Amino acid sequence: MRKLLVPVLAAVVLAAAVPSNAAGADTRTISWAPCAEDPTAECGTLTVPVDWDDPGSGSIDLALARRKATDPGRRIGSLVVNPGGPGVSGVEYALRAGDYLGKDLTGRFDVVGFDPRGVGRSHPVVCSADLLRHAPEPIMRSRAGFDARLAYNRSLRQDCRARTGPLYDHVDTLSVVRDVDALRAALGEAELTYYGVSYGTLIGQQYAERYPGKVRAVAMDSSFDHSLGTAAYLDTAAAHAEDSFDAFAAWCARTTTCALHGEDVRPLWTDLLARADRGELRDPYQPDQRLSGWDVVNQAFAAFYGPYWNELAQWLVAADTGASPPARRVPAVPGEGTTTGRAGEEVAPFARTVFCQDFHLPVRDYDEYAAHLRRQSAIAEDMRYSPAALYSVAACLGTPAPVPNPQHRLTVDGTPPLLLVNSLHDPATGYLWALGTARQIGGDAALLTYEGAGHGVNGRGDCVTNAVTGYLTSLTVPAPGTRCPALPVS
Repeated sequence: MRKLLVPVLAAVVLAAAVPSNAAGADTRTISWAPCAEDPTAECGTLTVPVDWDDPGSGSIDLALARRKATDPGRRIGSLVVNPGGPGVSGVEYALRAGDYLGKDLTGRFDVVGFDPRGVGRSHPVVCSADLLRHAPEPIMRSRAGFDARLAYNRSLRQDCRARTGPLYDHVDTLSVVRDVDALRAALGEAELTYYGVSYGTLIGQQYAERYPGKVRAVAMDSSFDHSLGTAAYLDTAAAHAEDSFDAFAAWCARTTTCALHGEDVRPLWTDLLARADRGELRDPYQPDQRLSGWDVVNQAFAAFYGPYWNELAQWLVAADTGASPPARRVPAVPGEGTTTGRAGEEVAPFARTVFCQDFHLPVRDYDEYAAHLRRQSAIAEDMRYSPAALYSVAACLGTPAPVPNPQHRLTVDGTPPLLLVNSLHDPATGYLWALGTARQIGGDAALLTYEGAGHGVNGRGDCVTNAVTGYLTSLTVPAPGTRCPALPVS
């Protein structure tokens, strides 16, 4: 580990003492009060423009939560956090900061979480719950299916815009980045200290790009690569999904507690997919329901997040034989599964709109789409594709160009070192994306590799946790090429 120069530390100490109105031109304030659901934390709102380029056109209130430093005598400042999605609540993350962040971070920082515009409690994008429930299948299998998806997406965009109002067209991450800078100023911080996970890394990347002189520290855990076009996005995502399957199969082969230990996982997997494709595979949890090939791939993909390899192996046995399924279900993919609403509700949130304003992933016609599917299946011979990536392309199909925040290669210049941490076997924001993002940032990027599996790295052993904590508290960065050993999967 190497420390940054003493003058940088001195500047941070001085910055902590700067009053709110001196931290920047923005004079927005936050009125904090005990949170209704947890009075030990504080909740508040920050008013920001709907359209930063036309501030007089209207405003919204961003929902905030703050858990104050438990060791105020050693307090450094505010740590702004975002857990990604898009669609996961930063407010909830801050309320549960003790579950996600170590005592050193919660002791020395006020942990501040926010729901980004269009998400959670910050004027969410909402759409007809009935319309969302009747979405076409994520995979399009014909020209008619492709045309039906285009028509559905067009209707959904019209419905969501009408129900959400003017904010619908301004939920891109560039707008969120400007919100974060207003939040930094309102917190009285001359420089931003930020920790983002998954989609939250895009906020960190673009903040550093837009406001390099206002960065104290930006830690990016499991990074998106915002430079990829349609083919590259789908292909790298498929490679990440297949790599995670390889890691699972290798673990099962060497681990006696795996329910499939001593059996070749791949032939069983291939057979299950074939049965699912024929409509012959039953859901172990709901035997009256049939599973599709998409359902089986998506079940494995979700299990790779943990990773929940034991549960996946038990589920595969149950699907194959009809045995009892594992008692613990594999959790849903974070940020997904929240688009159908509760029974009887007229509207439901649809955070995927954020992604569609950040990524322009056009597919010209069904023939081009089918070519994408064939190419992915060659890359991911077992998994076929990345469900998350394929779903995102389908959900955004037909989005009019230009989108507010289209992909581009990052240009980051003049920041302190930025920290990236990533699993070697991450199914969702895989290692190729971390390498690509680090290359784009260049000399200001420090990449730490966790040699294990799963999505989200901080907290996976002392090596990773100490590196993230040391960076955010003391502005130390890992030596180039630092790797942390994998924890055993139980």
